[in-house]
Amino acid sequence: MEINDLRSIATVAGLLCFLAIVGWAYSKRSKKGFDEAANLPFAEQDDQGVVSRTSDPR
Repeated sequence: MEINDLRSIATVAGLLCFLAIVGWAYSKRSKKGFDEAANLPFAEQDDQGVVSRTSDPR
C-alpha cells in the first residue's frame, strides 16, 4: 500500500463524513431542534431567571 492509496482512502472517508453531516443537518427529524435553538435568543426571562417561551403563531 502506497501513500497515494492512503490519501485516496482519507479523501473518500472525508467526503462520506461530509455527506453524512449534510444529510443529518437537512433531515426532517433535526428541524424541530434547530428551530428551537434558533428561537432561544427571543425567549423571555422572568424575575427568577426561568425562561418562558412565547408560542409560535405557525
